[in-house]
Amino acid sequence: MEIVSTFSNAKVNIGNNHIASNGIDTCHIYMPGGRQDHQRRSVHMLDINAKHIWDKYVYSSDLASCYHLSGWKSVIERSFAHKTFYLYAEDENGQVCGILPLVNLKSLLFGNFIISMPYFNYGGICASDNETFSQLMDAAIDIAVKQNAAHIELRHSWPVSFPMPVKTAKVAMHLQLPSNTDDLWKSLPSKLRSQVRRPLKDNMTAIVGGEELLDEFYSVFSENMRDLGTPVYGKSFFANIMQEFPSVSKICIVRTKEGIAATAGFLIGFKKTMEIPWASSLKKYNRLSPNMLLYWTVLQYACENGYNVFDFGRSTPGEGTYKFKEQWGARPVQLYWHYWMRNNGTMPELNPHNPKYEAAIKIWKKLPITLTNLIGPSIVKNLP
Repeated sequence: MEIVSTFSNAKVNIGNNHIASNGIDTCHIYMPGGRQDHQRRSVHMLDINAKHIWDKYVYSSDLASCYHLSGWKSVIERSFAHKTFYLYAEDENGQVCGILPLVNLKSLLFGNFIISMPYFNYGGICASDNETFSQLMDAAIDIAVKQNAAHIELRHSWPVSFPMPVKTAKVAMHLQLPSNTDDLWKSLPSKLRSQVRRPLKDNMTAIVGGEELLDEFYSVFSENMRDLGTPVYGKSFFANIMQEFPSVSKICIVRTKEGIAATAGFLIGFKKTMEIPWASSLKKYNRLSPNMLLYWTVLQYACENGYNVFDFGRSTPGEGTYKFKEQWGARPVQLYWHYWMRNNGTMPELNPHNPKYEAAIKIWKKLPITLTNLIGPSIVKNLP
């Protein structure tokens, strides 16, 4: 167990706290579960012997997401070879009172920064009180300084009580699931039910399974990513997820009557929530609406397997994906992506809407699949 530091009454120095509006603001809000105390804590770096106490805290915390589990450390290291820093705090009784998983992304093209968690919608600091939050943040800043990182990004789904720069332009779309699929079906608008029936009339079929469906998933996913102008993850990333979390990671495939995969989704379950972090469809089958059958199938699967919430993933309010998810009954949950910026720098804009990436996106859309699958993983590993 590597001890990073020991704190008593630590005060975090966040940095700049004046940010423009338009969906980006500064947050001074009480942290859920936050309480002030003055106990002495130690912050440690996670090692293999402490994984069980880390995950025990994750399962007990109302703030934690699936991506706080220690298994993602191995997934990211094996898939992308990034350096990770998994910090946890212990109180004077040796009990875990906070965790913070960090990943250092470093490249000549996109820069050097630290994120909790890259590639996913959630991450950040889970702490039992404000003092622990402050101490974990101090430890993270120490790491960022030593790694010469330009910024730290914490992907919270809750506000915090410290004056941190924050982006609030994105929401997660959550659907509360009923106890049975009959009620789920009845809750859908009649137009939506008709859209679900459409691919069934064309003899399309849906299946939910495990790693045996990975090749079909990746075939659809990689082609769709190329068509969107986005570099694709390597297939090994998804294989590593399924090997690390075999009981809660699933794949859904919708096939044409000829048995060809037309749309695909990747599912991850955690506690009482099932999430679909990745879903793709092939454009040539859009007229048959296979994506409607996909989403009905995964909602049905979640309901039948005891999940209470279905997480459609993040969207920008008012945009197409937001409206698509909203029609299923999903409601927005505000996301708060907090930042520490070295030297009070400006917050990053590593997203496809940034004008500096428009030309590259147009070129990428025209490349052959074999080429994008070959070079895409080496690029996207540095895109959070």
